Amino acid sequence: MATISGNLQGVKARVREARERAGGACTVTLLAVSKGHGVQRIREAAAAGQKAFGENYVQDALPKIDALRDLQLEWHLIGPLQSNKTRLAAEHFDWVQTLDREKIARRLSDQRPVHRPALNVLIQVNVSGEGSKSGVLPEEAERLAAAVAVMPRLRLRGLMAIPPAGDTAVFSRMKALFDRLKRQFRMDTLSMGMSDDFEAAIAAGSSMVRVGTAVFGERGKVKSAA
Repeated sequence: MATISGNLQGVKARVREARERAGGACTVTLLAVSKGHGVQRIREAAAAGQKAFGENYVQDALPKIDALRDLQLEWHLIGPLQSNKTRLAAEHFDWVQTLDREKIARRLSDQRPVHRPALNVLIQVNVSGEGSKSGVLPEEAERLAAAVAVMPRLRLRGLMAIPPAGDTAVFSRMKALFDRLKRQFRMDTLSMGMSDDFEAAIAAGSSMVRVGTAVFGERGKVKSAA
């Protein structure tokens, strides 16, 4: 039966192979999406060497962050952020990947504790223009990036996208946008690719992939470590 440790080893091998096929020009960070999984499973992943974890909802993440402080993990918010949750996100997360409004950015900057490093942020781009998805349109990304780049308690790291399932052509458009903006804003992170398509995303130039099911399995279907 699959274990989280075994799954992680398999995913890391696939990431490494995809990176090598793409020429190995940049490092690819694996973000383990722990949404829907409990503290013990995250501990198992951490014991297997995983340090960066992604959560969709602030309220679900906070008990996990508190319970796992001894591990000094890196926490990424990868779900939509509402105005009434910005203080909690600013106080407890290391990254916010779904920034899509200047108002939210200003709140995060104002509310980031002074004793913590600047909050790493990615601008979410709705590259396919889907009405049901969050994110700025590609033509709006530069304007938002310019506003975020000067906010004192934020560090603009790059772009993030959640393309439609199976539409890997979107990855190339995202890479082109990232390449156009990265020098101007000193970006270093392009977050795209999930369990079903992360290899195609890496081939297109992704530097961070967000993988949940391939690491943790379906909820309740991955054997815990003995």
